[in-house]
Amino acid sequence: MSSTEVTPFWKTKSLDEMSPAEWESLCDGCARCCLNKLEDWDSGEIVWTDVRCTLLDGDSCRCKDYDNRAATVPDCIQLTPSEVRTLTWLPPTCAYRLVRDGEDLYWWHPLVSGDPDTVHQAGISVQGRTVSEEGMALEDYEHHVVSWPGEVPQTSD
Repeated sequence: MSSTEVTPFWKTKSLDEMSPAEWESLCDGCARCCLNKLEDWDSGEIVWTDVRCTLLDGDSCRCKDYDNRAATVPDCIQLTPSEVRTLTWLPPTCAYRLVRDGEDLYWWHPLVSGDPDTVHQAGISVQGRTVSEEGMALEDYEHHVVSWPGEVPQTSD
């Protein structure tokens, strides 16, 4: 790195030290965290489903009402540094998890690539891979269990 290059903030700051704008920019827009998960009451194991949150736009991978999401979806978890330190189900590709663990962001992350579409082009996002929860009974979620949200896809950089 030359003397004129600046080290990216995610390599120099902890999650707690980030400004609100830096914090928000860590989200790569994959929407994996917006998939419904099931928890086994006995073991505590959490499994992913391909059932998207009612507010998630399955094409853009964006929340339809981000600022007011907790009013519509009371169990929506707003990520904070404290939450990121305790949540076990964050996807392995999640920038919040990566920074928490002292790892670098993947090449497809918009902060690295400079393009918000690379997360979709790389096949990381949930784009085109989800079903709506509207009208679905909770007991039917078990028929939608998937493993891919918890995996790191094979990609090149």
